[in-house]
Parts: sequence; structure tokens; C-alpha cells
Amino acid sequence: MQSRKIGPFEVSAIGMGCMNISAGYGPADDRESERLMLGALDAGYTFFDTAAMYGMGHSEELIGRTLSHRREEFTLASKCGIFKGENGRTQTDSRPEVLRKTCEDSLRRLQTDVIDLYYLHRIDPSVPVEESVGTLSELVSEGKIKTIGLSEVSTASLRKAHAVHPITALQSEYSLWARTPERQILAACKELGVIFVPFSPLARSFLTGESQDITNLPDDDIRATIARPRFEPENFARNVKLLAPFRGIAQEQGCSMAQLALAWILARADGTMIPIPGTRSMDHMLDNAGAGDIQLDAATVSALDELINEGTVAGDRYSERIMTSIDSEKD
Repeated sequence: MQSRKIGPFEVSAIGMGCMNISAGYGPADDRESERLMLGALDAGYTFFDTAAMYGMGHSEELIGRTLSHRREEFTLASKCGIFKGENGRTQTDSRPEVLRKTCEDSLRRLQTDVIDLYYLHRIDPSVPVEESVGTLSELVSEGKIKTIGLSEVSTASLRKAHAVHPITALQSEYSLWARTPERQILAACKELGVIFVPFSPLARSFLTGESQDITNLPDDDIRATIARPRFEPENFARNVKLLAPFRGIAQEQGCSMAQLALAWILARADGTMIPIPGTRSMDHMLDNAGAGDIQLDAATVSALDELINEGTVAGDRYSERIMTSIDSEKD
């Protein structure tokens, strides 16, 4: 697989998102997840992205017991500052003592001495971002993490954080149908030398052509909960009409729909984006890896831009409650 730089690290151009192996899309099978991660490493993935919140530590535990014996072969990213409370709702807490404890717990679960890239998962409105990043900077000095990242933040928050400690990467949802970062944050990342890491680059499997509307999804599927609007039957019926021409472009390029969606991202950023699709399928993981070998010309990129964008897609990307809580939505 082709490689790209993220801070001091050389990583695969396609990263491995590790939420799916523990949460978000119904129950997962640990044995299959372990097989998937080892297979990804063998296939050339060298960038694994997890978080303390994924499965309430379960994703980190899986990575620790499955990949710790091959730790030198990959760059490891995790996240802090967000969790589910007793009421089942997502909460943020970026107080210094909480971030420190989360880091210690993650190091133990991951069975490693250091986390290569450690993200602040969400901005805590009660704690200045400068204070949170200051704590992470102390963890860098102590050798517990190597670099700092941010997730789903506004341009203003990125600039404040970067003034305290250099930010290596910024992660946010980005795909053909999720274009919010194009408003301001991508330009700010380029200006500051921050690598952009798109999560959900396959639009929660919509762009693979295999997704369904919420009437066919389990209650614990993220598409039936926080990402519900675009999968509501009426919106989904409109959105799915975009897939026939999208499939046609993929056939013209001689690739899968998933590969086309990932190749679109790789073609837009001149080496400054590293998408992290998540999957539980060995076949899908291997298929995603092939996207780095696809070169799209400007006409194809333009055709994709025109076909699928926030103007042609029906529904918000998140529920109203989540949309109003995300710092990046202020851009």
C-alpha cells in the first residue's frame, strides 16, 4: 500500500478505523475482529485508530491483546475526553485529571508504553481547549504520548490548540456526502501543516451500495440512532437514487464503489489526508486497501463532486442533539 506522512510517522495511505470491531453497528465477534486486525496488518495497514470510548475500552483491549506483539509495525492512535454516562448518553469531560486517567487506562488496555497519536475526542465546553491541550502536552513531555490530535473541532479551536502545542492531525467526518470541513477547516489544516484524517469516508457504508434504511437496522446501529436523518426511509429513498450513477463511474474506473469513494478523498488533498474506514469484513478491508492504487483524473473528481454533495443529499448527517453539540459545526 502507498504511504503518507502524519507528523513524524510514515503510515499507510488508508488507515484502519477500529470503532466497528466493538461498537456502532450491533454486536461484534471478538475472534473475527482479531482475525481482521491481524489480516489488516499483513495487508499493509500501518495506521490503527481507536478510542477509549469505543466499546467502553473494548476496542483498545482487543488491539492490545491482538497486536501488542507486533507493536513496532504500526502507528497507533487513540482518543480521550468523551464517554457514555450512566444514562447512556455521550458526555465530554476534558478536565486534566480525567485526561490523565484516561491515558493511563488506555496504555494499560493497549499493552503499550506510548500512544503515537492521542486525540482530544471532543471539545468540552466547560474546559478551555488550551487547558486540555496543555495537559496532553505534559503527557508528551512525560513520554506517554508522542503527538497530539483533535477531533471534530472548529477552526477557532484548532488555532487556539495549535498555539499551545503543535497539532499533528485533525479528525472529522468527511466523504462525498459530508462536506462540512470544506468550509474552513481544510484550509486551516493546510495553513498550519496539520494532517486531516477523515472518518466515515464511506458514509457509514452508504457509498458501498450495501447500506439500508433504518427500518432494516437494529436499534444499536449508529445509523438508526445519532446518524439517523439520512437513513430515515424518505430521505434514504432519495439518497439511494444517487448510487446508480455512482456505481456507473466506479465501473468506468474498474473499481468497487468503496474504492472510488476512498480514491476521491486521496485525490483531493495532495497527500495531506489519510482516511480511516472501519469494517468488520475481511473482504471489505482488503478491498479498501486497493483504493490507494487508483488514480482519478480531474474530470472524474469533478463528476463525483457534482453528483454527491451536501446539496444533493437529503437529511442532516447527525441527529439535532448531536449536531448542536459539535464544535466543528460552528464553521
